[in-house]
Amino acid sequence: MRLYWRALGAQWRGGLVLAACSVAEGLPAFTSGRLVQLAVDDGFAAGNPGRGVAWLLVFGAVALAGAGASRLVWRQLGTLVEPVRDALVTAVVRGVLHNPPRRNGVDAAAVARITQHIEVIRDATAGLLVQARAMLVTTGGALLGLFTVAGPLAWLVAAPVGASLVLFACLLPGLARRQREVTLADETTAERAGTVLAGMRDVVACGAEPEVALSLHAAVEHQARSAMRLARMAAARTAVIATGGFLPLLLALLVAPGLVGSGALSAGAALGSLVYLATSLQPAVHNLGATSSSVVLRLLVALRRVGETTVLPPQPSGDREPADATVEARGLTFGWGEHAEPIVRDLDLRLAPGDHLAVVGPSGIGKSTLASLLTGMVRPQAGEVLVGGVPVRELRAAALHRLVALVPQETYLFDGTVRENLALFAPGATDEQLVAAVRAVGADGVVSRLGGLDAELGRTSAGEAQLLALARVYASPARVVILDEATSGLDPAAEVRAESAFSQRGGVLVVIAHRLSSALRADRVLVMDGRSTLLGSHDDLLAASPRYAALMRAWTDPVAA
Repeated sequence: MRLYWRALGAQWRGGLVLAACSVAEGLPAFTSGRLVQLAVDDGFAAGNPGRGVAWLLVFGAVALAGAGASRLVWRQLGTLVEPVRDALVTAVVRGVLHNPPRRNGVDAAAVARITQHIEVIRDATAGLLVQARAMLVTTGGALLGLFTVAGPLAWLVAAPVGASLVLFACLLPGLARRQREVTLADETTAERAGTVLAGMRDVVACGAEPEVALSLHAAVEHQARSAMRLARMAAARTAVIATGGFLPLLLALLVAPGLVGSGALSAGAALGSLVYLATSLQPAVHNLGATSSSVVLRLLVALRRVGETTVLPPQPSGDREPADATVEARGLTFGWGEHAEPIVRDLDLRLAPGDHLAVVGPSGIGKSTLASLLTGMVRPQAGEVLVGGVPVRELRAAALHRLVALVPQETYLFDGTVRENLALFAPGATDEQLVAAVRAVGADGVVSRLGGLDAELGRTSAGEAQLLALARVYASPARVVILDEATSGLDPAAEVRAESAFSQRGGVLVVIAHRLSSALRADRVLVMDGRSTLLGSHDDLLAASPRYAALMRAWTDPVAA
């Protein structure tokens, strides 16, 4: 909610323009009944139809001015709403990226939050800026004008309007609960469907299609029941608001003739009162029940749900600078959950500049999680990681980003020139430095095929994209480089060249091994087997670790293994 209001508050200039347009838009509601009264009492009833027509023309001019202001309101919406959406999408994506990863690599619920909940927030914000704002301006202007034209009648019709608003407020908690049920049901359906789609091969292989279909059917049925309960509550809300909109008009029609007959109201005042009620107050109150209230509910529920599920990582608030590029882990422990078996347990590790470490182990054992722990993207359950003698959470963010670089298996390249992609982490690098980095990792053939540094980045294969990502980090000032299967798309010879280039570059190099040949080139090897970790040279581990020896046998001779 703080992020929501902060994003809205940053657009205060556009908000002032919107407020000015709202005042202009509310002029017809405030003046309509008064102008009709003047047209009747000072014009037609007084035997001066010309003056009556003149007042009606003024009424039309004011209505045109209000319509013009409404047009300006719509033009202002984009400048206010889109920054809010961008801020919330950024928050959700950061939360997904920085929270511990899911085992299947898919977070369909997060996709639902971005494609549904945040879109609800954007649409609801726009709706409130248009509908609720207009309703408040119209209702306020109509009531104020009604009191100036027909005070006795205004007090009479204010009672049912107030009563309906109180009853509506009593319905809001129940409506919010029903709306939340619908939101959670949407997420559950999306999450189950995403899990099934990710594991469809396993479902078919096990012949579990009927069970999976029943599970999805149950989720959809629950979603439908939640929507029906919300619809019934919405019907009750609409009935309450309709009473507040039509009952005042009915009372005015019943009471106004008597007031005119007794001389308490003039005919023009009575007609003006009906104009206020029929053209301004009743549509505004009806709009509250039909649209604005549901918009408010959806907005509040969506904001709450995004806030509950988007756990943002604590921002590095430190201001300390590292002394050097040493990386040290002390008693590092991490598991998938509070009660899960740790995949990293009491790890002690020290890497000094010039060290080359390979991390090996079966797939899914936690090697990539270790990389996230060393870079500070994931917080350990116990122990700490120090970079340059400083706990990673206490480092100044700019210093951490400058010193440490992680190259993941999934390469990110963006539209732009080859130079812009290569200089992402080294904006001040010269062309000579970029070309040297490209040659060092063996990406010169890729750059030449694309057309050189000035060429727009075209289609690339997975291996070519990895070479460009490696060259980008090689050109950066990072002194601690972690390659998380960053050469999986390369052939063995290209992998050797790239790893050798980083090893000779200096600093600390950590290679999450895609091929076990990476262990043969490293100074030390860290073996992860899910129960403990072993650290040593290749030869020492062959003798001390049955798991490492088995991995090596399987790699060198899969048939014999």
